[in-house]
Amino acid sequence: MTVDEANQVLTEADLLVGEAGVAAAIGRLAGEITDQLREANPVVLCVMNGGLIFAGQLVTKLVFPLEIEYCHATRYGHETAGAGLNWIVRPRQELRGRTVLLVDDILDEGITLAAIADYCREQGAARVLMAVLVDKRHDRKVSPGFRADFTGMETEDRFLFGYGLDYKGYWRNAPGIYAVKGL
Repeated sequence: MTVDEANQVLTEADLLVGEAGVAAAIGRLAGEITDQLREANPVVLCVMNGGLIFAGQLVTKLVFPLEIEYCHATRYGHETAGAGLNWIVRPRQELRGRTVLLVDDILDEGITLAAIADYCREQGAARVLMAVLVDKRHDRKVSPGFRADFTGMETEDRFLFGYGLDYKGYWRNAPGIYAVKGL
């Protein structure tokens, strides 16, 4: 993808949620998470690369003791359709007996998040919770009723980018949640 092509994607995209709306959703989530985890001594596990921007903004609003770790597992790479789960970096933090909060950009089908949550449980995590900025409304979840514990917003079932979500590796930095024209 060239810079011109990437710029055209943004120019033609539909803005679904602007920067102020995203900031409000993150603030609301921070309150909900604080209410549940302020005494839990959690490990906040950022799912890279998509969770980076959301996690970075979220954790600065969680004013209680926590540890931050990351993992990198993907199904997409620079493609627009997923394949099998590929671990790039597994969490290195000791998870045994801990509350783990997985932070990711999106819950689409949930295959990646479910696999990471299962891995954390296999490592002995006492409790695994999930926080996502966006949940897509559709019936293709990894299991019926699969949901995150904390959700910033729900969107229609389109190809999204911005605030960590990418389109072919680009526009994770877009200041809002956008839908690609025609997808």
